[in-house]
Amino acid sequence: MSAPSDPAVATHPQAGAAAAAAAASSSSGLTFKLHPLVIVNVSDHHTRVKAQAACSGDGASSAAAGQPPRVFGCVIGVQRGRTVEIFNSFELVLDPVSGTLDRAFLEKKQELYKKVFPDFYVLGWYSTGSDVQDTDMQIHKALMDINESPVYLLLNPAINLSQKDLPVTIYESELHVIDGSPQLIFVRANYTIETVEAERISVDHVAHLKPSDGGSAATQLAAHLTGIHSAIKMLNSRVRVIHQYLVSMQKGDMPLDNSLLRQVSSLVRRLPAMESEKFQDDFLMEYNDTLLMTYLAMFTNCSSTMNELVEKFNATYERSTARRGGRGAFM
Repeated sequence: MSAPSDPAVATHPQAGAAAAAAAASSSSGLTFKLHPLVIVNVSDHHTRVKAQAACSGDGASSAAAGQPPRVFGCVIGVQRGRTVEIFNSFELVLDPVSGTLDRAFLEKKQELYKKVFPDFYVLGWYSTGSDVQDTDMQIHKALMDINESPVYLLLNPAINLSQKDLPVTIYESELHVIDGSPQLIFVRANYTIETVEAERISVDHVAHLKPSDGGSAATQLAAHLTGIHSAIKMLNSRVRVIHQYLVSMQKGDMPLDNSLLRQVSSLVRRLPAMESEKFQDDFLMEYNDTLLMTYLAMFTNCSSTMNELVEKFNATYERSTARRGGRGAFM
């Protein structure tokens, strides 16, 4: 957001890969604050478009290329001095053939959001993908008539279990001289997550949201059992590696290492003896207790059902005998 629109940029409408590539970091000195609602909106937008493309078959080419369909939208918020705070976002319509934005749709959405949030302004736009594309600069320049220095928020939908940070990157546009000509390029900007009390409550509620179909207990049990299975599988693989190493050492394929043998011996003594008599007694006791609790639960359910049946029969019998003046309840 540090470089205003410049007429010299118009002479280079097709920015190459070098111009579109993101530089190391921004030098504007702006402070960016991102609210969780924006991340939730972008993620929801991507999930809906991906599911619709999979059902309709429109995303066949993207799926064949191994890339999910990209989504586009605007981010809105406020700028106070050198602090830019992104509060919300809304979707945009992009022509897949020409790659141009639907200006009528953009102006309509901007007008509607202006009525609800009069203090919010369009700060930039968002998209999904693993990295900046060459066509992103064209969309970026198209929004400069609304905001002369828009920001670009990129969400990477690919799952990376080893990544601890959020898969969200914010870019600014800066005017750099490349090969003797001025060109706009994307530069990374640092940001922090900012929340208000209502957002913290909402995010916490979503994080602990359970399915409404009554399968919450089963879901939690499945997750617990999956974690136990993964731990046992990992333990088994590591024990197998130690066993193969000891066999190789016994055959002479590996050099003898007394220090390592002592560590293996200490580790083996920590493992539970599965064939011991104490283990069999404890296992049978736990197994019998589990069966007993299952039987008690079945008996309790049968007794409750029987009581409801008797109460319904008594109510019906009392009404029929009250008209005839007969005996009382059945039980």
